[in-house]
Amino acid sequence: MTYDLHIGDYAYSSWSLRGWLMLDRFGLTYSARLVDFSDTSVAEQMAALAPARTVPCLVTEDGAVLSDTLAMGEELATRHPDLGFWPQDPRARAAARSLTAEMHSSFSALRGACPMNLRSAYSDFAAAPDVAADVARIEELWAYARALAPVEGPWLFGAYSLADAFYAPVAARIAGYGLAVGTEAAKYVEAHLSDPAFRRWRALGLCVGETLPWYAMPNATRPWPGPAPFAAKAVPHGPAVNTACPYSGKPATHFMETGGVIFGMCNATCRDKTVADPAAWPAFVALAAESGVVVNAS
Repeated sequence: MTYDLHIGDYAYSSWSLRGWLMLDRFGLTYSARLVDFSDTSVAEQMAALAPARTVPCLVTEDGAVLSDTLAMGEELATRHPDLGFWPQDPRARAAARSLTAEMHSSFSALRGACPMNLRSAYSDFAAAPDVAADVARIEELWAYARALAPVEGPWLFGAYSLADAFYAPVAARIAGYGLAVGTEAAKYVEAHLSDPAFRRWRALGLCVGETLPWYAMPNATRPWPGPAPFAAKAVPHGPAVNTACPYSGKPATHFMETGGVIFGMCNATCRDKTVADPAAWPAFVALAAESGVVVNAS
């Protein structure tokens, strides 16, 4: 089954990140269609998909339109019961649903004061009391989940679940704004920042779309706190070691260099997303390995 996923800006749309992770992280086949935040209103751009008015919006092969991330997650879990969207253990599953619903409906202070921005990280952000209270509640929920985890693993209930997809934008906010959390919560945030799926999304956020000034904060910036990407850069021409793009199979027309080797991609986005984080893309990692370049993140 193939899905059409309509998403907003990679760098700023936290709800779109949730929806995308539901598909990408669980191995479902989908096509992503970008709704431009700098164009006309989102509602106008979504008019053909009524009743949807916001992103993300999921359209199934049988024509169902889901324009709410919680509904999307539950529908995907129903259609693909074998993929582990929810923990199998009944108590953990109930807790995962509860945590996900609370994320969906709460934490307005954190959302308002700290909009997700994957292009910037801040070093001197001071959390107001209501933001600190939201973070404290989030830590309480995460600790509760970890105590119930039926299997070992870095995620809330051991194995990755819908609850983790919903809390990924929260982890990005905590990291990007330098919000204070305890050791265990910090480990969970790091698990998201290191997750290849999250890194692929952020890499797209760095090269697709413009930097939107209304998301900027009047604070000093610092390097993104996630893993440092393997060094790479765009170059104007080949020759490249490959003739076909590792993602599309189309002829290589745009070039990049890493590890002293030039590689070719089919367009600027394929090149730039790879330059942003080479180790996040399995198809490129495999191509690089064939040329003797071991790509990893530090």
